[in-house]
Amino acid sequence: MDRVPPEARSRMMAAVKGKDTKPEMVVRRALHAAGHRFRLHRGDLPGRPDLVLPRHRMAVFVHGCFWHGHHCRRGKRPSTNVDFWGPKLDRNVERDRAARAALEAAGWRVFTVWECSLAEGTAGLLNDLRTEPRQRST
Repeated sequence: MDRVPPEARSRMMAAVKGKDTKPEMVVRRALHAAGHRFRLHRGDLPGRPDLVLPRHRMAVFVHGCFWHGHHCRRGKRPSTNVDFWGPKLDRNVERDRAARAALEAAGWRVFTVWECSLAEGTAGLLNDLRTEPRQRST
């Protein structure tokens, strides 16, 4: 049973942002501080990645655990209104999978940073960029 009235729940869910989220800003600040330049939310790429590093031919997704079906405490599915949330979250996961496959097929490297492991994911991204040879932009 939901402890929040439907009107309040609706306002709460409407306030959830899709761009410029706190986790995304953490990753952006770290990349910028490390000297990397990137583009935001490129609509011409599958899945509209949160960050795109053209010189490295890398697309970065910063995923919220709940919305993208991560298998952690934060990714727990609601026990109320299951008929709505189940298919909705399943579609998100499938859309993510299809976007990743399309990007990889087009020659892009894809990196996902999860909200629950933001520090580790950001460090892993920076390490990956440091160790991978840079590609020429076209």
